[in-house]
Amino acid sequence: MKNHLKTFWAIALILGFAVTTYAQDSATAKTPLALGKIEPYRMEVTYDKTSHLIFPTAIRYVDLGSEYLIAGKAEDAENVLRVKASVRDFEPETNFSVITNDGRFYSFNVYYSSYPEALSYDLLTMQKAVDKAKGNDVLFEELGNNSPSLAGLLLETIYKKDKRIVKHIGAKSFGIQFILKGIYIHNGKYYFHTELRNRTNVPFEIDFINFKVVDKKVAKRTVVQERPLTPLRTYKPLDGIAGKSTEQNVFLLDQFTIADDKVLLIEIFEKNGGRHQTLQVENSDLIKARLIDDMHLKF
Repeated sequence: MKNHLKTFWAIALILGFAVTTYAQDSATAKTPLALGKIEPYRMEVTYDKTSHLIFPTAIRYVDLGSEYLIAGKAEDAENVLRVKASVRDFEPETNFSVITNDGRFYSFNVYYSSYPEALSYDLLTMQKAVDKAKGNDVLFEELGNNSPSLAGLLLETIYKKDKRIVKHIGAKSFGIQFILKGIYIHNGKYYFHTELRNRTNVPFEIDFINFKVVDKKVAKRTVVQERPLTPLRTYKPLDGIAGKSTEQNVFLLDQFTIADDKVLLIEIFEKNGGRHQTLQVENSDLIKARLIDDMHLKF
C-alpha cells in the first residue's frame, strides 16, 4: 500500500511540474508579442453619414477588416480618409488599419452607432494626447533600413535650421533665384536643401522638379544620355511661391556618385511659364556632403 502511495505522489509531482513548466513556457512565448501590442483606437461609424480621419502625412495603405465598411482617400487630399458603414446596425465590431507615408501604423476598432459621438478625427492631436507615436514605425522598401520617422525628422531639422553650407551653386534669371543651400548625407541617403526666391510681383507656380545625371559636354541630350533620379521624400509639397517672397525645401534621394565627365542637374519648371531654373552639381560637391549624426542630429 505504501509503495502505491509513493508511486501516486511521484506521478502527481511529475504532472504538476510539467503543467507548471508548460504554463511558464506559454506565458514566456506570449510575452514578447504582448510587449509589441499596438492599442487600437475606438471609432464609431454610421450608415447615413461619413466620418473623416485627418492623418499627419499622406495615406499609403488601407486594409478593411470586413465588408461592413467602405473607405477611400478624399479627392485631392492625400492625408484624409473617408469611412462609413456599408450596412446598418452591423455587429459585432470590425476593424481597419492604415499605414501613412511617414511609416506610422494605425489600428482602429470600429462599432456601429446611429448617432456617433464624432464624425471627424485629427490623428496628430490624438497622437500627442496619448503618445501613440512611439514604437510603430513601418519600414518602406525604398528607404532601406532608414526609419521613415527619422527621415522625416531629418528633413524637418534641415528645413528649420535653414543653414547655407554650399555657397557656389545657384541660378538667377527673370527675377527668380534658385540656390542649393546644402547637401547632407545619412545612412546611404542624400538630403538636398534648396531655396527659391521670387523678386518679382508675379507668383511662380511650380510645375515639377527634375533630378538627372547628364554628360557635361552633350550638344544634343537624348534619353540614353540622361539618367533621371527620383526623390524618395520631399519635405514640403511642390506648389509655388508668391511674389516678393522666398521658400525653401528639402529632397531625399538615394546615395550616388557621378563620373568627372558627368554632372547632376536640378531643374525647376514654372507651370505655364518660361522662368525655368537649373542648378549644376558636380561629383566634387557630392563627396563633400555634410554628414548627419542621428544620435544628436548634428551636421
